[in-house]
Amino acid sequence: MWNYSDKVKDHFFQPRNAKQIDNASAKGDVGSLSCGDALSLSLQIDKESEVITDAGFQTFGCGSAIASSSALTEIIIGKTIEQALEVTNNDIAEYLDGLPPEKMHCSVMGMEALHAAIADYRGESIEDDHEEGELICKCFAIDDLMIKRIVAANNLTTLEEVINYTKAGGACSSCHEKIEWVLEECVLDNPVSAVQSAESQSTAIPETVEAVYDDQSKQRISIIEKVLDEARPGIVADGGDIALVDVEDDMVFVHLSGACSGCGLSGLTLASIESKISAAIGESITVFPVQSGALTKEATYG
Repeated sequence: MWNYSDKVKDHFFQPRNAKQIDNASAKGDVGSLSCGDALSLSLQIDKESEVITDAGFQTFGCGSAIASSSALTEIIIGKTIEQALEVTNNDIAEYLDGLPPEKMHCSVMGMEALHAAIADYRGESIEDDHEEGELICKCFAIDDLMIKRIVAANNLTTLEEVINYTKAGGACSSCHEKIEWVLEECVLDNPVSAVQSAESQSTAIPETVEAVYDDQSKQRISIIEKVLDEARPGIVADGGDIALVDVEDDMVFVHLSGACSGCGLSGLTLASIESKISAAIGESITVFPVQSGALTKEATYG
């Protein structure tokens, strides 16, 4: 699994500015619940100085998404709009003392939300800033223009890097060939940058999605999904549903929907699932429900 810095853990368990600002000056929404990651960023901006005086976020996603959103708000508060626009996804990752390569897309989501919020403040449509491109990844609704932006900003050269930074191609392999075509276009547009980036890598990176999850991780995820599948009929019968969001070390993130969302007995349901997953895997596992604004661990035993 992945190693997280103390700063990532701190911003996950104690997120800063996990709130929605009432009467916000600007708002930027990126991602979607159906794709597994979504971020809503709201800003309060002083009209005269254009300084960001407050920022809040609501995130649906894994621990790295929560931490990246929290870090972003801390970075941009006190900056002018122009200064904030200079913040990159790598700045967010560095602020957190690094993110696992497989989680860099969380920092990218923060950067995209920031640009969307500033566009909203200026009365610009995000489509005006980023014209609609060819859909490459249907699973996560990623187009070629977004891939090109992220490739250029981070000097990406491999399929695995694109998956890590955008999630495109991370759910299935059907779009891998299209992603490689986009990468080839980027190399043709900026061959010098691509060569420099490739030379800076000390070892070759496997260009397959299998590199994202090792065999042990895949086996763990398969076991977890089997436990959830066994529990789902009973949950559905009560008018709810449960979905696996992410697995990180000994933490399993799930999303409760329908009648289970906000149900006072959901803690008991999660406690039962937590016990079954721990028994199936053979180690202690903690199940975290995805909440609006941040991921929080409900009282496990009611």
